[in-house]
Amino acid sequence: MGRSRRTLPEELLLLALDPATGTTAQPQSLDLGLAGAQLVELALAGRIAPDGDRIAVVMPRPTGDPTLDSALELLRRRGSPVRAVHWIGGPRLGLRQTYLSHLERCGMVHAVESQMCGVLPTTRYQATDTAISREIRARLDSAIRTGVPPDPRTAALAALAHAVGLGKHLYPGNEGRSSRSRLRDLIRHDPMGGLVAHAVMDVQNGVGAQPRRATAPGGAGRQAAAAPLRPPSRPGPGSMARAAAR
Repeated sequence: MGRSRRTLPEELLLLALDPATGTTAQPQSLDLGLAGAQLVELALAGRIAPDGDRIAVVMPRPTGDPTLDSALELLRRRGSPVRAVHWIGGPRLGLRQTYLSHLERCGMVHAVESQMCGVLPTTRYQATDTAISREIRARLDSAIRTGVPPDPRTAALAALAHAVGLGKHLYPGNEGRSSRSRLRDLIRHDPMGGLVAHAVMDVQNGVGAQPRRATAPGGAGRQAAAAPLRPPSRPGPGSMARAAAR
């Protein structure tokens, strides 16, 4: 995998960055979404594939992206397919910061040191090239507006954006309601994105003990795509497992 194309975790993070405040929307669920986005990116690269509600490594060869390859190696070491909900909810700390630091090294964002409440040091990240963020957003807007089936990458990005609750950040208010609905509906165009998006929401809702019941023939990825996406509810204490890299 070359570095000329931005990865799904990077695009999801750029979507979540607020250009006015330099903070990320939905930070807790975003961590889970980044872990899910890694799975979709690895699937697009042909390294993993859905196996029911589990993820199986089908090609352990590195992609050339250190963060993705770290995730791929962890999956390979499992030795058997792992449930997507267990992987996304796993205790891997620091994933969001890993990608923010990477975007900073690539010159896509720059760090701004400040203080919270005038006392606590904090770091905010401002996009240095807003054209990149506009291009990513335009892909979603086009898919929503035209109704033309998007490419798998855009469909997966839409599914992940919905799963982590970015719909109200991207399309706020009553006027954005129909766009949020269409954002959710783009899930059906990418089975892997659907499987991962459901897993992200299941972790937020404290679900994961039971495998998803089959609703249609043709594999769990297709089943996940066919099922309606449930909007995430606010997780209770202890129900949010933070995803992380490496």
